[in-house]
Amino acid sequence: MANTEKIERDDIQGIVLSGYVHLPKTAYALLTVDAARSADARAWLGRIAGSVTSARKKQEGDSLNVALTYTGLQKLGLDDATLASFPIAFSDGMASQRRAYILTDNELDASSAWSWGGPAHPVDVLLMMFAVTPERLDALIATMLGDAAAHGVTEAVPALHAQLYDDRNEHFGFSDGIAQPVLASARKPNDGVSEGNVVSDGEFVLGYRNEYGFGSDTPDLGPDKSLGKNGTYLVFRQTTQDVAGFWNFVNAAAAHDPAQRETLAAKMVGRWKSGVPLVLAPDADPDPNPDPATAPTDAFGYGGDPKGLACPFGAHARRSNPRDGLLTSTSPAESMQRVARHRLLRRGRSYGPRIADPLVDDGKSGERGLHFICLCADIERQFEFVQQTWINNPVFGQLVGEVDPLVGAQTAGDAVFTVQREPVRRRVLDMKCFVTLRGGAYFFLPSIKALRWLGTPRTNG
Repeated sequence: MANTEKIERDDIQGIVLSGYVHLPKTAYALLTVDAARSADARAWLGRIAGSVTSARKKQEGDSLNVALTYTGLQKLGLDDATLASFPIAFSDGMASQRRAYILTDNELDASSAWSWGGPAHPVDVLLMMFAVTPERLDALIATMLGDAAAHGVTEAVPALHAQLYDDRNEHFGFSDGIAQPVLASARKPNDGVSEGNVVSDGEFVLGYRNEYGFGSDTPDLGPDKSLGKNGTYLVFRQTTQDVAGFWNFVNAAAAHDPAQRETLAAKMVGRWKSGVPLVLAPDADPDPNPDPATAPTDAFGYGGDPKGLACPFGAHARRSNPRDGLLTSTSPAESMQRVARHRLLRRGRSYGPRIADPLVDDGKSGERGLHFICLCADIERQFEFVQQTWINNPVFGQLVGEVDPLVGAQTAGDAVFTVQREPVRRRVLDMKCFVTLRGGAYFFLPSIKALRWLGTPRTNG
């Protein structure tokens, strides 16, 4: 059962408890700090701390949140003892060789080829800006970046833009943002959230009890080392999506049959385009043109599909959230408990133009994709575990020698995807990568109090 505590909403940044769906226009500014002007940078951070949106209530018009990398905290003047209190994954950084090995970020996804976050374009600060209109977003960007530059905090790369589309679909055409975990303390009566999606606050907010019943570890911030509470860690990975490549591959594998093409794509994702899960509708999408305001049902499990006949074992949705279907568990209840310790709070958004015809390459495959953003209290136990043990694990469920068909690190020439069937399974051969990593970093999302403290003058950290 999820642990419930009263959380300090006024001290928690708003993005932790809100996806800002009322603010569809988005910009992510990736900044670097001039180490020679650390005092100015701290003054700037202190200036904007009062403008950072908290989780106290919904904020209309626009919202601002800020996060920092390990190098950003270094440049702000934190002493070695304080820096050592952060977890190793965070101090390593996503672009490090050790994290690349864990995440299988190699070949096309290697940090040497990234547009930002890698050796060529390191990042210290992330400003996340959300607005209701493009004009309001542009005004917010101009104000924030102008003030930052005046204090020695400048753009590493031009700001990344994103948005929430009216239909809430990602570029491959599938409904996105489903199956989000809900903090136990934030759950509302009769909200329709399934019990499997209610997770202890400490899985996402530092200093509160997690699914193990312990308080999640906090870094030693502030004079009494208490300001790490109410913060969290933010994982940002910019990916491009080859939409035409994906759909042409699926079309060829389905022998150019439109109905079979839709079915095979759904088998790879684990849901129909509408968001309806395959375990509830294994043969056809019951609502191919859903109302975007109506969320598909999420109260389901995989325990009733032990052979993977409805939803393949290797489908993206089943790998990323196995629910009650972990075959290594002794019971569905144990599976749910174990899975709850590895959930991710997703806050990403799509970017780039929609493709007119998914079967026709418009030459813009490198310009569209997903800014994947997730929050977690433990980068290793949550994000990296999901990537290494579920997404990219070639031995998952009853599978051997295959990875996630949508976002997994495919091996050229011998990658496969298995569709369980009776009496004979089907194997889709020569799987390819349709999602490519273009940048990424691990950030610390401080509490409001910690931001103010980080922005105060200091002589010795």
